[in-house]
Amino acid sequence: MPELNLTLITGRSTKQGAGISTGKEGADYLDATNVIELSPEDMRKSGLIDGAMVKVYSDFGAAEVRCRLTEIPEGLSFMAFGAACNQLVGGETYASGMPDSKHVTIKIIPVSP
Repeated sequence: MPELNLTLITGRSTKQGAGISTGKEGADYLDATNVIELSPEDMRKSGLIDGAMVKVYSDFGAAEVRCRLTEIPEGLSFMAFGAACNQLVGGETYASGMPDSKHVTIKIIPVSP
């Protein structure tokens, strides 16, 4: 399977926001923050199936998460804020107090079963 080179955008999701109110150790929060959302085109090109485990790499680190098919533009991916996402985003804030998390270059490869 070919690796995917994409742009990662991060942010809050409804499921992550609801899960945080019940605790970061709860199933809802962990499910929401341990997934990367990909377009149908990118999933097809890479041969990935919905729910497959993937390893995501950036210049800042790596995380192992499940991929989820969603309606997002080809070439982009989305992750909700959480521990996995934090491994991929650098710490530089450019004096804003918020890490630059809207256009991180990533590489995705499937995890062998």
